Amino acid sequence: MKIAIVKLSALGDIVHAMVALQFIKAYSADIQIDWIVEERFAEALKNNPDIDNILTVNLNSLKTNKTGFFQQLKTIRSYAHNNYDLVIDAQGLIKSAITAKLLSPWMVCMPRASRELARRGKHIAGFDANSIREKAASWLYDVKIACAYDANTIDRNALILSRPIGISITPEQILSKKPFLFFKNEDPQIYNYLLKDRKNIVLVIGSTWDSRNYPADKFVKIAEALQQNCLVIWGSEKEKADAELMAAQSTFIKVMPKLDLNSLKALIANADLVIGNDTGPTHMAWALNRPSITIFGPTPVSRVYQTDINKVVKSASLVNSYKLNKQDYSIKDIDEREIIELAKCLLPARSE
Repeated sequence: MKIAIVKLSALGDIVHAMVALQFIKAYSADIQIDWIVEERFAEALKNNPDIDNILTVNLNSLKTNKTGFFQQLKTIRSYAHNNYDLVIDAQGLIKSAITAKLLSPWMVCMPRASRELARRGKHIAGFDANSIREKAASWLYDVKIACAYDANTIDRNALILSRPIGISITPEQILSKKPFLFFKNEDPQIYNYLLKDRKNIVLVIGSTWDSRNYPADKFVKIAEALQQNCLVIWGSEKEKADAELMAAQSTFIKVMPKLDLNSLKALIANADLVIGNDTGPTHMAWALNRPSITIFGPTPVSRVYQTDINKVVKSASLVNSYKLNKQDYSIKDIDEREIIELAKCLLPARSE
């Protein structure tokens, strides 16, 4: 059986969906899994033994360059020649649903067996209209899966990737998961920043919205209180400037060089603790079975699993999962002492 998973972005969403792969392959090692993803996130998927092929698109570029539309269309249609038995849109957006539709076998000359699958109308799976934000996307699916939009994000991803195949992934399985991010030939300089005589704490200070970012000065207070080796990662020039300002205020803070996703996976895999905003790099700690504290403000804690080593701290504001408030800056009101005490409990959890 050949499956194409369409999960284009973003980093955290891709990570939360990847957990399902090990259980699908355990069910049947003969299932071929290809993943269609925005090329800037492809590195997150690389070296995963449960993914057979990573197929990239650059739909994000169309926001600024509409002339690339036909090239992207050609790229996606070329992937349809793989004659997938099942295409799963795990994203639930109109652009991902169209991508899934273009991967259908009727887009190319097909063997008779594939034509029969398409004729039966059971080729494309996705969430039903009541389970996604862009409801029109569900019009393009043959198999429609119901799951409350405000349900746990990881559970939703596991459901949409397993139900169309006819298997079930339980929360208990997810809690006992194996690490599922892999790296190879990472930047060796990251190991120059890791210390053996102190705990190594990765600080994730950025995210897609300013209102999701915990204040830099409070990260400094956390570093000063813990007195460990705090390594700040960054993805933009503004984040880099914030990181450098933090390092100027604490001898316990170091600014990491710009890292690609492969080296970022390696760094987090070697961390004793990750403390960060609700964003992709913080969620990578959960994927790698590393201790973490995720700080939430205007987004729901139902995005993650809490475990013995993966904890959350949430502001006092109420969150509507169906309509997030980007003007909710309540994350700034979280007392850093709550994070400090939680970090002290998690740091001894590492055993070598």
